[in-house]
Amino acid sequence: MSLNRTPIPKSNLAQIVTDIQKKRELRQLSPDFVKEQVLQFLQKNHRLRDFVINSNNPKSVQYKTIIKQVRASLRKVYGLFRMGPEIRLRREACSTLLKTKGRAVSEQLLNDILSTHSSTRERIPSYGTMYGAIFRLTGVPHTIIDLGCGLNPFSIPFMKLSALHYQAYDISVDEITALNEFFAWLHSQDKAFTGKAEVLDITNRAKLEKIPPADLCFLFKMTEVLDQGKGHTVTEAVLKAIPARYIIISFSTRTMSGKAMTAPRRRWMEWLCKRLHYQYTILEFGNEILYVVKKG
Repeated sequence: MSLNRTPIPKSNLAQIVTDIQKKRELRQLSPDFVKEQVLQFLQKNHRLRDFVINSNNPKSVQYKTIIKQVRASLRKVYGLFRMGPEIRLRREACSTLLKTKGRAVSEQLLNDILSTHSSTRERIPSYGTMYGAIFRLTGVPHTIIDLGCGLNPFSIPFMKLSALHYQAYDISVDEITALNEFFAWLHSQDKAFTGKAEVLDITNRAKLEKIPPADLCFLFKMTEVLDQGKGHTVTEAVLKAIPARYIIISFSTRTMSGKAMTAPRRRWMEWLCKRLHYQYTILEFGNEILYVVKKG
């Protein structure tokens, strides 16, 4: 095992990130996020790290291995297949929505946008009742954090809140741009709403702790992304770092093949809450089970 602590040249690292993002479905990601994934990969592969420092020849087997494996990891863990027809449909629906004037929000347009992502598509029949049930437990929120938000913030009108500040975070530059345009439009319709969307890798605990505090935080279907099948230490660290009194954590109640799980509850989540002295209530809507967690 190499003990080489020589810094990786910035130009070499930038070249790798650029080549990784030549794949169309990966272009939407923040380059800084991709860079962090490359660094994590190289930390676990010392010989390849030495190669990047000393050679970094794009035509070599080592270089192609780095590109291939980091791309595979990004696709597998973060489910980055949101290009093509669905993206075009979302952009068209967003464009139409942003041209709408007046306080009335077209529910059909919102549903058209939400239907272009698998997670939000599943929630469309439940959004109204789901938020009502959550807020009965947490109280009416005035500030919300949404981590790994995807397109979920487009469901804000279904919350039926009179005043709200919304902080959304994800790794997709394309989606963050769309959300900021949507937030600006919502504010133009109702000055009681403010919102901001930013690129953030939520596994970066130092940055997570700097997020402005909020009444509650959504963490929808993110624990598998955080833990990557290697225990639940990352999820625990994220929960501790989130600056919100309530955290709503959700999980799918179906297997990867689409079959209903016989035991959809996550016992490890319940044990974790008990160990941290967090209270929790379980809700279930459609194909999703929610843990409404109260910290402290």
